[in-house]
Amino acid sequence: MDEQELIRAITTEVLRRLGGGAAPAAKIPVGVSARHCHLCPEHVTALFGPGQELTPRAPLYQPGQFAAEQTVTLVGPRGILERVRVLGPTRPRSQVEVALTDAIRLGVRPSISDGSDLTGTAPIVLVGPAGVVHLHEGLILAWRHIHLSPREAEYWGVKHHDVVRVELPGPRGLTLNNVLVRVSPDFIAQMHIDTDEANAAGITCDLEVEIAR
Repeated sequence: MDEQELIRAITTEVLRRLGGGAAPAAKIPVGVSARHCHLCPEHVTALFGPGQELTPRAPLYQPGQFAAEQTVTLVGPRGILERVRVLGPTRPRSQVEVALTDAIRLGVRPSISDGSDLTGTAPIVLVGPAGVVHLHEGLILAWRHIHLSPREAEYWGVKHHDVVRVELPGPRGLTLNNVLVRVSPDFIAQMHIDTDEANAAGITCDLEVEIAR
């Protein structure tokens, strides 16, 4: 047993003796995020009509999050992307997350962002069945990241906004540097990468990983 495994074993035993219930998982599941958008209530109305609300289609891994029945079309200077899924619930500000391949198809150059500050991010046009929304900023390449609860973060020895390294195993395995850690009581352990990153490593959503030391 190496030093890090010993630390985890000690942490697990301490949590058990404190009555913390089952210890955090020793592996973190990977979620592959396809292009999608988050909408504010005002833009839900503009795109889908007065009185319309997001209709849950399927729950997502993170508690309270869902894929909605609604989709939009993204329009860029050089192309369009149809049937882009809206995720719920609504947020205070709308944002659109794409992979770099999507951005090339649209003819846009979005910056990498964790979504916490959309100032200066790329513009995009959203088209729905009831109207059009011109986002002057809000199109991003999502910073690859790991969701953790505070207890899980303690187990892994990391804190909110740490940047870590993750090894993706397999025949086309990759080392992902600059993986952002996001910690909240509302989260459960899951790593998010986009479709370009997943395809490069030849992986699907059934993969589990560890934070590299």
